[in-house]
Amino acid sequence: MSLVTYLGFPRIGLKRELKRALESFWRGESDAAALQQAASELRLRHWRLAQDAGADVVPVNDFSLYDHVLDHAVMFDAVPDSHRAVLDADFLTGYFALARGLQKDGHDLRALEMTKWFDTNYHYLVPELRRGQTFRLRDDKPVREFIQARDAGLRPRPVLLGPVSFLLLAKTTDGSARLALLDALLPCYVQLLAALKQAGAEWVQIDEPFLVLDLDEDTRHAYEHAWEVLSRADGPKRLLTTYFGALGDNAAFAARLPANGLHIDLVRGPDQLDDVLRVLPSDRTLSLGLADGRNVWRADLDKALLASQRAHAQLPSRQIWLSSSCSLLHVPIDLAPETALPGAIRPWLSFARQKIEELRTIADAQRNDAGALAALAAARAARAARLLSPLVTRPGLRRRLEALTADQGTRKSPYAVRAERQREALRLPLFPTTTIGSFPQTRAVREARARNRAGLLSDADYQAYLEKETAAAVQTQEQLGIDVLVHGEFERNDMVEYFGEQLDGYAFTRLGWVQSYGSRCVKPPIIYGDVTRPAAMTVQWSRYAQSLTILPMKGMLTGPVTMLNWSFVRDDQPRADTCRQIALALRDEVLDLEAAGIRIIQIDEPALREGLPLRRTDWAAYLQWAVECFRLTANGVADETQIHTHMCYSEFNDIIDAVAAMDADVVSIETSRSRMELLDAFVRFRYPNGIGPGVYDIHSPRVPGKAEMLGLLRKALDVLPAEQLWVNPDCGLKTRDWPEVRTALAAMVSAARELRLGVEAAA
Repeated sequence: MSLVTYLGFPRIGLKRELKRALESFWRGESDAAALQQAASELRLRHWRLAQDAGADVVPVNDFSLYDHVLDHAVMFDAVPDSHRAVLDADFLTGYFALARGLQKDGHDLRALEMTKWFDTNYHYLVPELRRGQTFRLRDDKPVREFIQARDAGLRPRPVLLGPVSFLLLAKTTDGSARLALLDALLPCYVQLLAALKQAGAEWVQIDEPFLVLDLDEDTRHAYEHAWEVLSRADGPKRLLTTYFGALGDNAAFAARLPANGLHIDLVRGPDQLDDVLRVLPSDRTLSLGLADGRNVWRADLDKALLASQRAHAQLPSRQIWLSSSCSLLHVPIDLAPETALPGAIRPWLSFARQKIEELRTIADAQRNDAGALAALAAARAARAARLLSPLVTRPGLRRRLEALTADQGTRKSPYAVRAERQREALRLPLFPTTTIGSFPQTRAVREARARNRAGLLSDADYQAYLEKETAAAVQTQEQLGIDVLVHGEFERNDMVEYFGEQLDGYAFTRLGWVQSYGSRCVKPPIIYGDVTRPAAMTVQWSRYAQSLTILPMKGMLTGPVTMLNWSFVRDDQPRADTCRQIALALRDEVLDLEAAGIRIIQIDEPALREGLPLRRTDWAAYLQWAVECFRLTANGVADETQIHTHMCYSEFNDIIDAVAAMDADVVSIETSRSRMELLDAFVRFRYPNGIGPGVYDIHSPRVPGKAEMLGLLRKALDVLPAEQLWVNPDCGLKTRDWPEVRTALAAMVSAARELRLGVEAAA
């Protein structure tokens, strides 16, 4: 017998209902009751949608108002002392202070550090722990949401982040060992499992994604100890859930852990089924991750059906679960409203709802249901049509790729020579100030874009409006005293979508929203075929902005690896090949910007680190082609043209060689939330090129003062030569409002000037 389920569902809503509810609450336009009501309605709507699509069991507690890791930290009372009084006084105020910071009513609280969730574009909040940390169960959110689903007549399965993975995702502020806190944490899990059983839960899903990574002996011991404790708890049956890769050499170890069931990802690890079947005890339930929770292509249902049949044959007396490979958080909700997608491409796609329907088809096909067999045939025909479609391949591009030579990815001179020529050409002061690219996308900007797309604002009037916004941004930067300007990117909807819309080989959705963090959502483009650039994409705006000022204006591009990693990528060729195609298109844009007189060009690669494979044995191959693609994009320019890149929320220790090999003249990085910790990798490596460690966290509404920024800059100056240091925010400013931006940037410029005067006076 096959049971249809999934590991988690998108939270944000088909029309971003959660985003709107959150931002209304943050603006003070609605109260906590309205926010919780909106969340409750979304949960119920999504459970009903999944049930209607064919799910037998729905996950609960996968929903979050901001982030599920933050939810667990708050649930276990693992919060910094600085935030505890606010959290105790008002739960939601304290919760969002941890997520976004708080600067109100005498409080000045920083947000928790934020980083990428494994190799996805989802961001989680990093719990802060310390030696001797105590835990307690201060919230029963999993129980409440289970009861809501149960009382609605659904068959729910609570989802918990496993205790070992929770600790490994956290950081200790005093450098102590995270796993040493396991014995203090486990009683909270035991108590929670008992409460879930009392509420009627039959199963609980316990996510331990670290089991697909390389494990040291301490981590293995922690898993053995934790799951032995959980097995003795008086709780529901436990599904040990792994995803984002194959168990590999951890298969036998994971199978031995005392769980009642095991989930494996057969999309990222398609060859692991036989290995797992060989080592899985016969009394365990096996959950097969057959529907891709990370991409939007229809599944090969014939192949999935064979996998299910193989598992049934090996475990004839056990129930087999058919599930998504991982949570469906990473894909859009429903394909049905996407009527504007090209007719030839739409049948190739599958969003969250359709993936559950595919799983239902597999389950029903096993009992020879006529409707399921017809659906199998339709899926087979759609896959065949995609493989044969003339939309997919462009022979001219293939010939250009074959003709590439190694020197096309190499700058004409080494960095030391380029740096001197750029100093002469640009005449920048010590500690030059700049921003990362975008300025606030106000409601007025968004409304103008929407009216233009709806035909209510003419192209000429829209162009005039954007020119006015750009001119105002340039003037603001000049007034603030910023040294290297940006045009503000008011014409851009998203740093990937904007470029994808101007490239062949991309398709776009209307409601394909995916959560990045909190209320921040993106609509990842869909790369369905070979990528080419029909025309220049950014030259007009960069040339116009440069005409407004004598100060240097940066040209702004999204790099090829980020264009790849933040899109839904075709799965019919190696990702490296697709990335090279994008790199060639962007190389042409870089050369056109240079020809238009733009002497500083920033090629952002915030997703370079997140694309890193989870297993170290696979790192070298990925980094080789990722760096190659960046260099192919950037390195056709003259020595005098300065190439910047930007990376945010990345751990650089393991990839610093690759960052150096990119050979950008200046790299800007996120460092403010980590208080310059991320700079350590560049210092130990003795990174030779320019570095802009961010001094202003733009993901929080909190506005730091001059003294705080100056303190961060002095920390950087303690370990970096003055001529190497740039001054900038952590990231682009599109999500902030103008009063915050002006205040923060004025403080940033003032801090840089004070530092400059001090160094010059000491010289």
